[in-house]
Amino acid sequence: MQDAPYTFEVPGPHFVPSHYDNHLERRLSALKGQFADAAAVEAMLAQGDPLLYEVYDFERPHVPGELLHGISIVHPGKVGAEYNMTKGHYHQVLETSEVYYCLKGQGFMVMETPEGEWAVEELHPGRVLYVLPRWAHRTVNTSPNEDVITLFIYPGHSGHDYGTIEQQGFRKLVLEENGVPVIVDNPRWQSPAQRANA
Repeated sequence: MQDAPYTFEVPGPHFVPSHYDNHLERRLSALKGQFADAAAVEAMLAQGDPLLYEVYDFERPHVPGELLHGISIVHPGKVGAEYNMTKGHYHQVLETSEVYYCLKGQGFMVMETPEGEWAVEELHPGRVLYVLPRWAHRTVNTSPNEDVITLFIYPGHSGHDYGTIEQQGFRKLVLEENGVPVIVDNPRWQSPAQRANA
């Protein structure tokens, strides 16, 4: 961990930082249960375990006042008709936000609140997205043959809550239909009231 102000480069075309502290790889098996087409997941896993996305980040204290930051790279591809995506998460400290700056590729950020509000925003190079407090978020790569790469920054004490999303996914899915991305309802998503009565 750096103990003085520091800089780093994110040179194209791959935008991997010139130095970093951690490199995370997420493969299809880590998102099992998140894609709509379970049969497609099993068929792909029978052939291997493809890499869906990577994160390069910098080690900073997980405390208020710090800003955690790094580069997220979502690779192109689909599972069935559903585009490659990140696991997606809420912040453990729900009232914290996050900023994304898209460096490369085309995609979407799928977002929702615990109460069921949702939003889907386009990602393309040069676009900055501010994810409000209380909003879960997931990056989806709709580019046919290039990575979606973003720079992310969020408060040091935010934490990650993946478990809530793992239970039922996001309210909206991004699928390919007739060669273009479409946003559809997730059939296994339930409202807070439905979950309470389940």
